[in-house]
Amino acid sequence: MASKRKAEIWIEEVICPVCLDFFTDPVILECGHNFCRSCITRCWEREERNSCPECREVIADRTLRVNRALANLAEKARNINLNPKGKVNKLHCEEHEEELKLFCETDKTLICVICAVAEEHREHRFKPIKEAVKIYKDQLKSSLDSLTKKKSDFQKKEQQQKEKISGVRKQSHSVQTHITSQFAELRQIITEKEQSLLRDLRKEEKRILNPMEKNLLKIQNNIRFIQEEISKLKEQMDEKDSVIFLKDEARWNRRQGMLFTETLNGFVK
Repeated sequence: MASKRKAEIWIEEVICPVCLDFFTDPVILECGHNFCRSCITRCWEREERNSCPECREVIADRTLRVNRALANLAEKARNINLNPKGKVNKLHCEEHEEELKLFCETDKTLICVICAVAEEHREHRFKPIKEAVKIYKDQLKSSLDSLTKKKSDFQKKEQQQKEKISGVRKQSHSVQTHITSQFAELRQIITEKEQSLLRDLRKEEKRILNPMEKNLLKIQNNIRFIQEEISKLKEQMDEKDSVIFLKDEARWNRRQGMLFTETLNGFVK
């Protein structure tokens, strides 16, 4: 019996827990559990999440590493014509080496008929394995249906929220476009008004400055004329010859009378 049990344990090590057959292209996950590459791939595609089918640990890295040692063992077991499914289906109690036929609901474990009458399980509740499997599968189905419905509800809410977000973004973009357009028009109006005011200012400046600049030119001409006369008078005052001085004085008086009148007429105060 002991050698038989050892053989069963050895065979269990090369059996995929998903397909219950010898491993084909076995891969090892981060959690340490092994599966056929095709089995774990189908599980992940069906569940839409990367988790271990045995311990339910979420696998962050989907890179599958080949377990070559396990592949070699599975090939050896296949070559000696062992029946994996028959061996796996008939598990035995490690303590009594009896087939496990009952499920202890209290301890949530498989037991044999000898364990059921033992002291540690005396007050516990038991069910045949098939009945227990049906009960728990029904419970899992109920939970699965509930989660599926919740997922569907949340997906609808997700879609609604996405539509609201899209609507807000579209509205915001429309308002931004309107604001940009309005301010572009305002800038154009302001620019045109600025140019118009500058043109008017230049015209007014020219209107005011033109007569003032003409007057300035006249004043400057008068200053030059007076300066020339001053220079001539100084030359006359420096004349040493009395006769020449008096002759020049007579000419100066006549000329000065005419020029004084012209100067007053042309001078602008």
